[in-house]
Amino acid sequence: MFKNIGGPELIVILVVVLLLFGAAKLPQLARSIGASAKEFRKGVEEGAGDASEDQEDSAV
Repeated sequence: MFKNIGGPELIVILVVVLLLFGAAKLPQLARSIGASAKEFRKGVEEGAGDASEDQEDSAV
């Protein structure tokens, strides 16, 4: 999906984000995105664990 994004495109995206949110809000925004990604991965891992447990239960 994002295979064709190069350096110039990333710079434009970063400038737009900087203009939208301001320099003071960027660290807070980055922290919230990181926390969201962490929670998403945790949920995916828990879901994968639940799915494997369901498969084991149905096999028994």
